[in-house]
Amino acid sequence: MDAANRPEERKTPDDRQKMTELERIRHSCAHVLATAILRLWPDAQFAAGPPVENGFYYDVELSHRISPEDFPKIEEEMKKEIKANHPFEKIVVAREQAVKDAQSGRLGALGARSVPSRYKLGNLEDIPEGEQITYYQNGDFIDLCAGPHVMRTGNIGAFKLTHVASAYYKGDEKNPQLQRIYGTAFKNKTQLDEYFKMLEEAKRRDHRKIGAEMGLFVIDTEYVGPGLPLWLPKGAAIVEELEKLAKETEFAAGYVRVKTPHLAKEKMYLTSGHLPYYEESMFPPMRLQAEGKLNVTIQGYESQMDALKQEMAEELKKSLPDEVPPIHSQKDFVEFVGNFFRSFPREKQMAFDALSKVILFNEVGMAGAGEVDRYYLKAMNCPHHHRIFAAEPRSYRDLPLRLAEYGTCYRYEQSGELIGLMRVRSLNMNDAHIYCAPEQFASEFNAVNEMYLKYFKIFGIEKYVMRFSTSSPQGMGKKYVNEPELWKKTEDMVRQVLIDSKINYVEVPNEAAFYGPKIDVQAWSVIGREFSIATNQVDFAQPRSFDLRYKDRDNTEKTPICIHRAPLGTHERFIGFLIEHYAGNFPLWLSPEQVRILTIGDEPELLDYARAILNELRGHQVRAEIDISTDKINGKIQRAEQMKVHTMFVIGKRDLEAKVISVRVHGRGNLGATPRDEVISTLLEQIKTRAA
Repeated sequence: MDAANRPEERKTPDDRQKMTELERIRHSCAHVLATAILRLWPDAQFAAGPPVENGFYYDVELSHRISPEDFPKIEEEMKKEIKANHPFEKIVVAREQAVKDAQSGRLGALGARSVPSRYKLGNLEDIPEGEQITYYQNGDFIDLCAGPHVMRTGNIGAFKLTHVASAYYKGDEKNPQLQRIYGTAFKNKTQLDEYFKMLEEAKRRDHRKIGAEMGLFVIDTEYVGPGLPLWLPKGAAIVEELEKLAKETEFAAGYVRVKTPHLAKEKMYLTSGHLPYYEESMFPPMRLQAEGKLNVTIQGYESQMDALKQEMAEELKKSLPDEVPPIHSQKDFVEFVGNFFRSFPREKQMAFDALSKVILFNEVGMAGAGEVDRYYLKAMNCPHHHRIFAAEPRSYRDLPLRLAEYGTCYRYEQSGELIGLMRVRSLNMNDAHIYCAPEQFASEFNAVNEMYLKYFKIFGIEKYVMRFSTSSPQGMGKKYVNEPELWKKTEDMVRQVLIDSKINYVEVPNEAAFYGPKIDVQAWSVIGREFSIATNQVDFAQPRSFDLRYKDRDNTEKTPICIHRAPLGTHERFIGFLIEHYAGNFPLWLSPEQVRILTIGDEPELLDYARAILNELRGHQVRAEIDISTDKINGKIQRAEQMKVHTMFVIGKRDLEAKVISVRVHGRGNLGATPRDEVISTLLEQIKTRAA
């Protein structure tokens, strides 16, 4: 499911009242958009029109196919509505009245119509019993809406329509496909102009464009697959530098490093709870015949199949009396098992699935089949780390235990959501799990946040916010582990640490991880573009699920708290952010090619001098290359500038005679000639200190 078709999670009335001023402006602008469209095309049928990140949209069913060519006339009508300065009036109605108005075609319209407001009827069904039903009216337009809005249409400020996409009603492909019209709005034209200027600069800095120009990575969809980046040598150099930074920082902070495999048995993820909570984001399992468990043969399998078919049908009829499909063949049976076996108790799941393998093996000519082990590519490192914790007896003296790994994970992101390095299926994660006693939690959690701040300083990130994501009562047992008291206790602990440490944070309800509250780190690049780059999560559920224990001072066994943290996120997303943050002009320590030596001429003595400098640099692990081509020096410089080489050593006959190096820095030009030893010493110090 692509981003346009992902269903928006319904916000509660309390959530809606927390809308920012800018979100209210954008929500109001969506209503003005609907008003304008109805004036141009009165038969338009509207579904939902919420504010979203960076703007708003409204979904509409319309026989006319709206295109960007229509935007000027739509915007002209919107301006008329804004100039009219109509108030946004809230109207409270009974459910019966709302149904009656929708049936009359009045909702999402400028007046009653001959056809019902069918999508508003569908939206009414989503409003829980007992929740207040409200309309908002601006001028002649009345919409089913929980609000909130600005006071009047004239308060909207500056706006612009941006693009059109397709979206299924309620995000379900079984429903009609609607036109989704996007726009954005700001308090004034200055802010609007700044936003679009930032978008233009973001296009210029697009990590996919710069990554291709600099030869950092490729995504080979034909042979490797979508969302599975291949790091080229220059991109791998950045990866190595980030790992080096993380390992040095974590070693100093008392972390120990571990290594884990790329896959694990199904039992691992059933225990952790990632199955079934996270199943849609995991690659399908690999099925392997379990050694020493061959207990079913082909002989007599037909009677076993018939008996099990009957048992399955009887089970299904209890809950799905009208949905049992006809089973006429082995293939029908296998498909039937694949679709429904997860709805049965665990022991029957295994029996049904084992028999389906017997049938499959028979069809390809195998002699028999036994129990089958399922292996999943790991979508996260934490379960493996939990097993490492459990591998040895633990005491309170061992805590806090900080296990770190740059582990590779695999997530089955939908193809429509894959975006260069920002959304991938293979992730190299700066992962660690901290196991601590409750009294150690505050200092450990705060230390992780301090590590974030250290990294921000290194990378020149000046604007950031910690998004503190909490649970919701409605999600207990569905979206979240059903432990309301533990959720409250843990959320209170995290909140207090954030308050005490005076870290910039905002609280966001109903966005926690399934096993505990989390912090998502939002950072802004130098051009003001927002990125989600890292996470810090608290887990009270998995340590209990894996029966993790330590002996406390009183010799009693207790369960540790686990902190999941990834300050540098993944190589993929973080490097994507850095490419756009720096526009490819990386600081010296991080630059894929730190130094390129350019010779003026090709005399043997000159080339020997240049190669001696190259060897000295590479002896200090400096990523240095040499250009000894016969091109003129201006051409060599231009080529190095285009490849964003950080530092150029320009060496001619006079440099050789004086034992100096003429230094150029990308984007800064010629810095003059300096004695060779001094140049190299300064360069090495800048790399060592990771100078900006």
